[in-house]
Amino acid sequence: MVGDASAGELLFDRHFRSLYRFFRNKTTDGIDDLVQDTMLACVKGRDRFRGDASFRTYMFATARRILFRFIEKRQRTLGKIDFGVTSIQDLGRGFDQVMVERGEQRILLKALRCIPVDYQIALELYYWEGMRGPEIATVLDIPEPTARSRIRRGLEQLRRAIDDIHESPDVLASTIDNLERWAASLREYMGTGRDAHAGSE
Repeated sequence: MVGDASAGELLFDRHFRSLYRFFRNKTTDGIDDLVQDTMLACVKGRDRFRGDASFRTYMFATARRILFRFIEKRQRTLGKIDFGVTSIQDLGRGFDQVMVERGEQRILLKALRCIPVDYQIALELYYWEGMRGPEIATVLDIPEPTARSRIRRGLEQLRRAIDDIHESPDVLASTIDNLERWAASLREYMGTGRDAHAGSE
């Protein structure tokens, strides 16, 4: 038990910001609990982690499963949810209320929430966590060629979603033309939690 607590503390300190960012862009409720549940599941399942994927990949795959269980529990009336089709925006209240001040960041965040959740996750892992095809494939539990296709299709859907947002044409153009820069700035914003542990990754 002491070993579990110590391992959990180390994981929490190292990966809090990444996990907080992952959940914050998909729900406004229970984020701290979701982060803690993910860390606990990773500690409990460490014997099953054999090093064939990086720990961060294993962690995000665990976070994805926990997120989906959380959403399905909250949205029981929807029945089985296809996260390759359903977006955060489709889920309604409680899943789409994080606000940012800067126009380009706000547009990008809103657009991300308009595309299917698994496509959103793929793009966030790519732009925010620096993951590439093999790692993203492991997190999404799909073949690597499918993961690469999902990134490309996700970008196409994201650009269409940005085009559909009613904002200043100049701000929209800036968002599309400098997508990677705004994704990087939004990454830092979304990784900032109220917890003091948010200082390291």
